Amino acid sequence: MSIIMKRVAFVTGADRGLGFFLASWLLENKYSVFAGQYMKESESLDALKKQYPDRLTLIPLDIGDRESVKQAARSISGSTAHVDMIINNAGIIHRADDATMLVDMDDEAMAHIYNVNTLGSLRVSNELMGLLMQSKQKLIVNISSEAGSIGRNKRINMYGYCMSKAALNMQSSLMHNHLKVMGGQVMVFHPGWLQSYMNGEKALEAPIPPEESARKIMNIVQEHKKYMGEEPAYLDLDGNAWPW
Repeated sequence: MSIIMKRVAFVTGADRGLGFFLASWLLENKYSVFAGQYMKESESLDALKKQYPDRLTLIPLDIGDRESVKQAARSISGSTAHVDMIINNAGIIHRADDATMLVDMDDEAMAHIYNVNTLGSLRVSNELMGLLMQSKQKLIVNISSEAGSIGRNKRINMYGYCMSKAALNMQSSLMHNHLKVMGGQVMVFHPGWLQSYMNGEKALEAPIPPEESARKIMNIVQEHKKYMGEEPAYLDLDGNAWPW
């Protein structure tokens, strides 16, 4: 008799916004979820934990800190022998990054953005690679942005954020090259302009609720093999290819 392995996913930045609703969707669809929690307190995650006490594990995590990522990976490896899906959702922007070339630029703020948005996801994927290799699925989902697209760029500012997402896209390509020979893949998403908290306050002027974006992303992810190819899939919420 074959043993049916439970499906396991890890989501970073699950405290609120898109990450929270990605974790919620996974739980609703019978995944066991490790949720990376940046804030010390999250009423939303606490409530979700009460709803799914056996399948949701909260993991303290700051992806901008190497030791925090290593500790998170140790905690996860102590609870599961495999991870099917890594969703690198956590990311930041910085008000100082609004500057153009006509004013002084805050390169320290830009370096911090890069450390989190690009190196942070790389740290997570690298530390969990051993567990991912134990899965048949071997899927990494990176939440990027239209800001990472060089082909569609019309901006004149946000150098740090845009460059961090463009670098995340290159990272995704490198990781995909590694995984595809073993039957795995990387998917990259432009999640739309979300009503998120990346500025510290909820962006109510944005047109897309995070729960809608999460649902559309995960519906596409469920058909991930359809998008398997030589390059990682860089997609919008309708499953259309987004220009690199």
